[in-house]
Amino acid sequence: MKVAELLVKCLEREGVEYVFGVPGEENIDVMDALYDSNIEFIVTRHETSAAFMAGTYGRLTGKPGVCLATLGPGATNLLTGVANANMDHCPLVAITGQADLSRHHKISHQHYDLISMYEPVTKWNAQIKTGKITPEVVRKAFQVASQEKWGATHIDLPEDIAEMEVDESPLEPTEHPMSVASNHTIEQAKQLIEKAKHPLILAGNGLARQKATPELRAFVEKTKLPVVHSFMGKGSVSWKNELSLLTAGIGGQDYITCGFSGADLIISIGFDMAEYPPKNWNPDSQTPLIHIDTEEAETDAHYPVELSVIGDLKTNLQKLEAVFEPKERDVNWVMNVRSQVLDEFETYKEDNHFPLKPQKIITDLRSVLNENDIAISDVGAHKMWMARMYHSYEPDTCLISNGLASMGVAVPSAIAAKLAHPERNVVAVCGDGSFQMTGAELETAKRLNVPIVVLMWRDNGYGLIEWHQMKKFNRASYIKFGNPDYLKLAQSYGFEAMEITKAEDLKPTLEKAIAMKKPVFMDCPVDYSENMKLTEKLGEIIC
Repeated sequence: MKVAELLVKCLEREGVEYVFGVPGEENIDVMDALYDSNIEFIVTRHETSAAFMAGTYGRLTGKPGVCLATLGPGATNLLTGVANANMDHCPLVAITGQADLSRHHKISHQHYDLISMYEPVTKWNAQIKTGKITPEVVRKAFQVASQEKWGATHIDLPEDIAEMEVDESPLEPTEHPMSVASNHTIEQAKQLIEKAKHPLILAGNGLARQKATPELRAFVEKTKLPVVHSFMGKGSVSWKNELSLLTAGIGGQDYITCGFSGADLIISIGFDMAEYPPKNWNPDSQTPLIHIDTEEAETDAHYPVELSVIGDLKTNLQKLEAVFEPKERDVNWVMNVRSQVLDEFETYKEDNHFPLKPQKIITDLRSVLNENDIAISDVGAHKMWMARMYHSYEPDTCLISNGLASMGVAVPSAIAAKLAHPERNVVAVCGDGSFQMTGAELETAKRLNVPIVVLMWRDNGYGLIEWHQMKKFNRASYIKFGNPDYLKLAQSYGFEAMEITKAEDLKPTLEKAIAMKKPVFMDCPVDYSENMKLTEKLGEIIC
């Protein structure tokens, strides 16, 4: 068989269901091999979108998503989405076509050294230089991508190697159990927690990756420790739980800052430092930490680790929960944080201002989605509002890219989320700036008949950049742009298109859109004057 056919058989052995990508000349042997495979190839309208889809599919299933592009511009387009997955710790395997080996020593049409290019944005990458190593390369790519912490890997396949004949077989996937902390370490953690007057848990994305939220919840229930979540850790403890202090991560002063400033011990669990720099919540570096994760902490002056509990999160949390006796704990010192955030959420339920305030959009969206439905936020001013105010019952039900944080992630990710969980409602929340970066994937959603809802917040500009400009310079520059007729645009792609013209229509229109079970686009004007009002309000907080 050809190397390309062997590659596809290796993908099948790994349990791959979808490959997302764009065909090209240098990967036509792989495309032809996929034609006879049970793997479904999802043709996307841009390679970056393909990587966004693969990353989200990997994040939600725990199995590496696979994306494919040709060499040159295809591979460079793919790069952003691969980097996004790697920094968000989503398991992903990227495959690129490449020029034949006889061209690698000289300047050649569309040829770049992709191994060097992908090295900084992947956990591991390799070129298949001989057909015999194909099974090893594929197996290692999947193994490394799915090991903690999850991330991206890359396989580069030259076109002359792809068409060579080879006599090899796929390797069998193997499990790699993680280590657990010693009983002595668990006892040390217990002593530090019992000694602290105001311990606080910081729950990160690793809890969802390890599916360790039941163990965290049991630990919290027994110890009565308050929990604050990172953007990507939202839902580790349900927002309805009285011990949930909801979400941290917005830069500068916020209600949760008072929680961190009052803590004398922070118990960081599954926290990814790229999300929320420790200097934002431990500015004087004086609050000690217990670092509970799958690997040692990144060195950071504002992250003073007093004890590391390393290994499988589920097992270590079970062991930690077992050494405590049930007890009541005084958490009045931090409960005002929760009450202030929820008061803000409740205040805007009946607000009829138009264009709609961000708070109103979020309260209506939260009210119409079920506990396990998925809301996916793109990057922009709406992301900051979604992170602060869209409260989650379960992990991975509010997806926010907060590592690389690339614009354009929401629509492609919504398609992948619906493929991964067809039984759930999926809403992509995006701005008009981020939507235009990958909006062509509306065609992909319609072609696949994927019933997603795209809720676009329209302000005719780059709202988040304007927010930062106003805070720093008290004036905005170069952030406005023109927009097409979005209703006609969405209709041309085959979407049902709806426009919000008054605030009281948003909730019933959302309910109608979800009930249709078809691709729906909603154009919702937003009033981002609330951005600076929030900045002023938060600036007045005194802990």
